[in-house]
Amino acid sequence: EPGKQGFYPDPNAALGVDPFVYIQQYPQLYSGNAKSGCPLFISKPGKLSVDGMECITTLDGIYRYHWHVMMHDYANRLVANKKANPEFTRFQCVCVLDLDGLSASNITKRALNIIQKQTEIDSLCFPETMERMVVINVPRFFALTWRLIKGWIDPRTAGKIELISGRKQWEARLRELVDIDQLPSDYGGKSEDTDTTLMKTAPSGMIRQTTDLWHVSAHHHHTFEVGANEEVEVAVYTRATSGATFSVADKDHKGKTFASGVDVVHTGKADDENESPTNVKLTTERIAGPSHIRVKADSKSGRFAKTETFLVVLNFYPKSS
Repeated sequence: EPGKQGFYPDPNAALGVDPFVYIQQYPQLYSGNAKSGCPLFISKPGKLSVDGMECITTLDGIYRYHWHVMMHDYANRLVANKKANPEFTRFQCVCVLDLDGLSASNITKRALNIIQKQTEIDSLCFPETMERMVVINVPRFFALTWRLIKGWIDPRTAGKIELISGRKQWEARLRELVDIDQLPSDYGGKSEDTDTTLMKTAPSGMIRQTTDLWHVSAHHHHTFEVGANEEVEVAVYTRATSGATFSVADKDHKGKTFASGVDVVHTGKADDENESPTNVKLTTERIAGPSHIRVKADSKSGRFAKTETFLVVLNFYPKSS
């Protein structure tokens, strides 16, 4: 099926959501090249929000996007490296897997399902694409999980993986593999930090994005600041079948509202992982700063209903003149 679909050349269509929203839930990026000339890839599963991903895409969407990354994004980078350096023949990458922030509660069945499926694709179709992987900030409890994951990995690939806990040790190892001017500053180098690099992948015109995961049982609200030179639009993603009624108001000016009575309800099955979630844009036009906007949700399910999850997304742009 992936081959028949051209390995999903459109990342938005593959995921069913803008990839930048996805990247906020599971940060991963290319940043410079290793000393061997191979692209440097950094993934941060320690910051993975499985609940956030459930709100925006499907398991199939995640797999389709992985095919896109490998067959289009990664392949294009290798072609670019070959064009810049005709002597380049190592069609592989150096991977950094950063587990900073990972807790035992993050390692859910769904998270493991995602890792297993991606690993199966890579082991079957791309066993020789990894030159080296360095897993850093490894917590003690990860040993059991690693034994499980290692069983899914092609033996040739497993032999290229190193696990390092201490920052001093992994910084030294990364500098052995990557020149300091190619290594991001938050990983011990002098290149731009990974947050700056990730922001460059944002949709055209966007200057920042905030995502806030809400677990709503009755009511929930949060106030967001909009800078003097910014304007913002607000959207919500969910699988909540009971849903909630949302409003957006100006906290600094009582009685001023930007949106009210907006019902956000998923009309599909909450437990169908391959059914696309619901996305509702709360604001019909951008809200200009400076301001403090209060986003509020009132559950539609009643006081004693189960808690439901919503991902509130704010996209910020330069203020129109």
